[in-house]
Amino acid sequence: MSEGSLKCWNGTVSRRQVLITMAGASVVGSCSLRQTIQPVTQLPTESEDKWPVIRVAYLRPKEKYWLGWPGTAWEKRCYQDFVESSRAKVEQYAKQLKVRAVFEPEPLYDEASVTRFIAQVKKDKPDGVLLFPLHMDRWGLVNDKIAGELTDTPKIIFAPLGQCFTGHIQKVSKLPGIYLASCADFEEMKPIRLGMKIIRTNRDVRRSKIAILKGTETKEETLEPLGLKIRYLPREYFVEALKTIEVTPEVVAMAKEYRRAADKVIEPAWEDLINASKNYFAARKIMKDQNCQGISLQCLQLVEHRRIPCPPCMAWSKLLDMGIPGVCEADFRAVMGHVLCCRLLNKPGFMQDPVPNTVNNTLIGAHCVSPTRLNGYDRPREPFNLRTHAESDIGVAVQVFWRPGQEVTIMQFTSPGNIILGKGKVLRNLSTPPAGGCRTSVELEIDGPPDTRDTKGFHQLFIYGDHVRDFQVYGQMFGIKTEHI
Repeated sequence: MSEGSLKCWNGTVSRRQVLITMAGASVVGSCSLRQTIQPVTQLPTESEDKWPVIRVAYLRPKEKYWLGWPGTAWEKRCYQDFVESSRAKVEQYAKQLKVRAVFEPEPLYDEASVTRFIAQVKKDKPDGVLLFPLHMDRWGLVNDKIAGELTDTPKIIFAPLGQCFTGHIQKVSKLPGIYLASCADFEEMKPIRLGMKIIRTNRDVRRSKIAILKGTETKEETLEPLGLKIRYLPREYFVEALKTIEVTPEVVAMAKEYRRAADKVIEPAWEDLINASKNYFAARKIMKDQNCQGISLQCLQLVEHRRIPCPPCMAWSKLLDMGIPGVCEADFRAVMGHVLCCRLLNKPGFMQDPVPNTVNNTLIGAHCVSPTRLNGYDRPREPFNLRTHAESDIGVAVQVFWRPGQEVTIMQFTSPGNIILGKGKVLRNLSTPPAGGCRTSVELEIDGPPDTRDTKGFHQLFIYGDHVRDFQVYGQMFGIKTEHI
């Protein structure tokens, strides 16, 4: 169908809208899939004095010591360099992550100084503490005093090689509220960044509110212990918002850009692209009006009863590519997963319907909404075709081709206090037809269970990369249980 033929699935576009469509061609050159985002859906900017605070302390003997790890040689040749380099890294990561790192004026030398530190933390209530135990005889103070008394404060403990044996950390490293990194990373000290990122992420998750449009009720709730706020709105709210969206130059530019960027446009006609783009701007309007940073819609019921021209598959894909949760089917569990994935990993996940391949003992995940920027929001898109929504054969879905051999994390919140996790590797992409089901269809070899028919969960996220440990650490620090799929 030509661009001038704009007879819609549920009506006819006006002559005025046709003229706007034609005028929209002039703005396409300056409009990309990322440039149409506006800050209205992002979290409000925090001034530096409102950033999360992390108190930083080094623990060591006051006097020069003889024998005992890390050793007199390390004390003479490495101690000062380590303190300076670790402080520089903390300051660097704090600036990147918008966290305030407050350093103790001198090391914690003894029990008295540790007692004062604990009292100050209890008084000031920082968002977390970061500890560097720099002699093995400091672990009694860490285990018994700090971990034992600061139970309500998240703790990052960085123990570079040479500071502990297994027995020093075996118990404390498994306690709730603690991320202990015993490692030999003296250059980038990446575990420090992860711990600080997790504290920043927890703040941002608790500041986030997601609109879920389902049923007829309007209400709000907070999902603890995650802390995410949900704003429930009537499903028809989306219908009313969509009525206010005209075929503006921005709508046309988005449709043209998706058509240009796709490898192929297989089923969708031009008016399908226009309607799919209007869904995106309707979603943005709802998020702005409701002060929300993400959206989920009970979409299939609206499509079934022909209340909207097409499902929001392409709109949701675009939102996910920009770090904004656009979540299918009003699934609050998937909403939680998408929010944590977006905030913690700076990359989107793919919510899918799991199907065991019982012949190959593999797991296939399929859905009509997949992000394209699977490597990260600032990274190139994976190849994609534009297809119809498979179940209804209308609208626009983005069929994304996942990279064979790519390592993948499988993750789902089964409740606000529980996450199931697994790992896999992309084997192949499956096409519809000859297969039925949703447009993006990815087959994984997974790390268990031994029989894929026993895989836990539904609507799990597939995420590029190995992030199991990231989610485990987040869960341990903030009271969320994790288990294997």
